[in-house]
Amino acid sequence: MTTPGQSHSAYFLDDAPKTTERHTLSVLVDNEPGVLARVIGLFSGRGYNIDSLTVSETEHEKHLSRITIVTTGTPMVITQIKNQLDRMVPVHRVIDLTVSGPALERELALIKVRGTGEMRVEALRLAEAFNARVMDATTESFIFEITGKGDKIDQFVTIMVPLGLVEVSRTGVAAIRRGPERT
Repeated sequence: MTTPGQSHSAYFLDDAPKTTERHTLSVLVDNEPGVLARVIGLFSGRGYNIDSLTVSETEHEKHLSRITIVTTGTPMVITQIKNQLDRMVPVHRVIDLTVSGPALERELALIKVRGTGEMRVEALRLAEAFNARVMDATTESFIFEITGKGDKIDQFVTIMVPLGLVEVSRTGVAAIRRGPERT
């Protein structure tokens, strides 16, 4: 007998909270029209989330592009994503950089900060502490360029808010496995 709100469906048998994990996937694909749309369609059609997406041609002579996807999900969902990507025709290789060994991840951000006087001086001092470079400066604003892990960029953005943060543009994660092996 079921109580109100319960269902006879097997989908409701395991109501235990599931832990989600963040994974960075490197997907080598043919560089041809529609491939990115198909990959994104796989995610949106199944309700998977993309936290970061970066794509560019990486092997010009072979017409191959690398799509770097940061996604979160339960271990079962991550396995499903990798398997479904691997079965797509234009996909040559799917590497889960989170589990394949040490990987290097970086992101680039451009951050516009408005400020004069003491706020301007403080923004410059903090930018130097974070190794952010001034890419553009006017008498009323700066545009900083910062490269690093996502949490470093998040910290920099957070401390710039009270100093006059105007706008942020981020590239998304670029990642590659460490060592001599090919990703």
